[in-house]
Amino acid sequence: MINAVTPWSVTVQSDISDSEPIYEMAMEAYLLRFYNIGDSIWLVVSWPEGGSIAFRLAFGMNSQFEKASITEATDEILVTASTRLAYYRIILFIPQSPATIFRYTVTLQVKFPLLIPFWPRDIVPLTKEGRIENTNGLIHAKQVGARSGQLFFSMTKPQVGSVFYFQNLSAMSSYCQAAEVSLRDTVGGEWPEIGFQFPVNAEKPLPANREFIISDAFVLLREDIPGGDLAITTQFLEHLANIYLLLPKPAPAKHDWLSTAEKVLIDLYRNKGCWTQTGGVPYLNAYVSDYDTPSEIMVQLAVLLPLHEYLSWTGKAHPLYEDISSGLEAFYDQTVESIVRWHPALQHGLDRSEEQKREMVMDSWYLHHPLLNLSRLALRGDKQAKKLFLDSIDYTIRVAQHFDYNWPVFYKMTTLEVLKAETEPGKGGEKDVPGSYAHVMFMAWQLTKEKRFLNEAAKAVKSLDGLAFDIFYQANNTAFAAAALLELYRETAEKHYLELSYCCLAGVFKNCQLWDCNYGHGTNFPYFFAVFPLNDAPYTAAYEELEVFAALHHYLEVAKDMAILPSLKVLLPEFIKYAIGRLAYYYPPLLPDEMIADEIKTGEIKKDLWVPLEDIHDGWEKSGSVGQEVYGAGLAFGIIPRQYFTIQGLGAIVFVNYPITGFRVGKNSATFHMEGSHLLQAEMQLLMLSQTVLSTIKVKQKIKSAYREIKAISLGHFALDAAGMIKISW
Repeated sequence: MINAVTPWSVTVQSDISDSEPIYEMAMEAYLLRFYNIGDSIWLVVSWPEGGSIAFRLAFGMNSQFEKASITEATDEILVTASTRLAYYRIILFIPQSPATIFRYTVTLQVKFPLLIPFWPRDIVPLTKEGRIENTNGLIHAKQVGARSGQLFFSMTKPQVGSVFYFQNLSAMSSYCQAAEVSLRDTVGGEWPEIGFQFPVNAEKPLPANREFIISDAFVLLREDIPGGDLAITTQFLEHLANIYLLLPKPAPAKHDWLSTAEKVLIDLYRNKGCWTQTGGVPYLNAYVSDYDTPSEIMVQLAVLLPLHEYLSWTGKAHPLYEDISSGLEAFYDQTVESIVRWHPALQHGLDRSEEQKREMVMDSWYLHHPLLNLSRLALRGDKQAKKLFLDSIDYTIRVAQHFDYNWPVFYKMTTLEVLKAETEPGKGGEKDVPGSYAHVMFMAWQLTKEKRFLNEAAKAVKSLDGLAFDIFYQANNTAFAAAALLELYRETAEKHYLELSYCCLAGVFKNCQLWDCNYGHGTNFPYFFAVFPLNDAPYTAAYEELEVFAALHHYLEVAKDMAILPSLKVLLPEFIKYAIGRLAYYYPPLLPDEMIADEIKTGEIKKDLWVPLEDIHDGWEKSGSVGQEVYGAGLAFGIIPRQYFTIQGLGAIVFVNYPITGFRVGKNSATFHMEGSHLLQAEMQLLMLSQTVLSTIKVKQKIKSAYREIKAISLGHFALDAAGMIKISW
């Protein structure tokens, strides 16, 4: 097949072939050559077994590059060049890494205020003979919307190898601020024109005599081409972790969750906009002041579960728990013998404005999500939750068997009639639902020890085979499916479950935003390592992020003492570290008024209320337009039990900004295990202690087989290796 090309790539092959390199160097078995072909400066990378890929380092914008100057240093090359329009600086650097990686950073300084209406993509495959349009390649993953600036591809004709390309989009925030442009959908393309397409400023001139970074690319090279789901997804995770270790990272945001939890508890309990009543029973609204939408079971349980975790942590009761619990039984429908989405007494009030807002219509993921939360509450001792869960389980199995473990998007609960089969034409249904269903079955097995539930889980996960990244439909469900698959692996020793868990996690990390949007309203919110709720979601969402946070915690707890991919010991804990501080900024009291949307889809925004906005958008868009989600109000309740640990005899609280396991308190000491990588660092704070007591405390960390003392970096504040045993003595 001949690929379509544009004038900006069709002549690249011949232009480079007709030119002499201005500089060349070896990098392991690869050869790197620099070319000035007039309108562009190129870096051509040649593979050991032949075949080349060209990276456009600079584009002349309808002007020719004058002589380029080369300056050499250890593991670094500086190229300076100019045209009639602008000055350019290109730094190519080879960092220390177990992978074969180079990084190039390009700056631009225009000579007079300039509008830039076009810029071509920066990667083009080359051939020894023939034409670019006759090459073939596979794009395994690329940027969607505001996700990471990543591109994972293989060149298959000629058979060359693979590249993981990653743009550090954070570096271009100053340019975006000056030009009022966005970095969404900038890394991708269609073969053979792929890579980064610099976001042009066709409307606001770029100021003269000011230097801007216009590219900061990390390029990882491989000689092989991955084949099959497991190879593609595990290589993606491996490559992302290798780049992550080199990536400039912002300092994690910090937040006092202990005081926030008390504010949330008061606001949620007292604010009338959070509640409605049916038959004298209180129910949480989905959104603040949304009185039109009938009560939903997911909303109640989304708050109830983290609230149970938090109250167990405090050792205190609160009437909020009883208020929410009191209405759960009403969601059980005797006609279908299952819990249902909408309060049965209110279904007649559904306005049919959306596909799911109809009587007895079920969104496939939605049946399993409340069941999972009921099962978690049941395992924590809630008898009502256990009864509702087990009373609904046979209906859930009937649905799964009816659809042969391939669920549609919407179906009728009473007849199982398919109302919407696919998310998009040809895309199939909700593909992570088999994982959610397997999770429900595993929880049923934990509660009953009936083997039929494990058998059902095994049948369901067969539907995940062959999907790779496409398992991902909804971030929280996919992340919990990964943890359930790991638990199935632990119980059965069936390695395929472990491998499927990697596919799930690859889908989650493909949908993360590993850059900080420091332009527009983005200066008010820490975006780094956010995760998007859906493949095509234009914003990040509070509740889904909390659940991904909890699911990745659980994955690491299950994985303790297991041999899992080393990349996961980098990526999972670092997501958690950044989420701990970042998630607080969904609460509108922490955001400036000008960042919050004026027009709200559902309910209203109360800016002084400690209930999170559902949605955070790109820096040029206001946030909260979907609404202020009551069902996300459990943020603080879910974070505290996972990051704060009490030492009652000492009267202390230990805060760790990393996932830990095995926290134990003895007579004069406390120990726990850090679940990260020795390549990274974490922080610990000892709270609620006087300066006198803090001065007597010793902290040690076991690295390999020996303990070493950790000195405080400030009073009660310690920097820790992200892996190994910690011992606090007093």
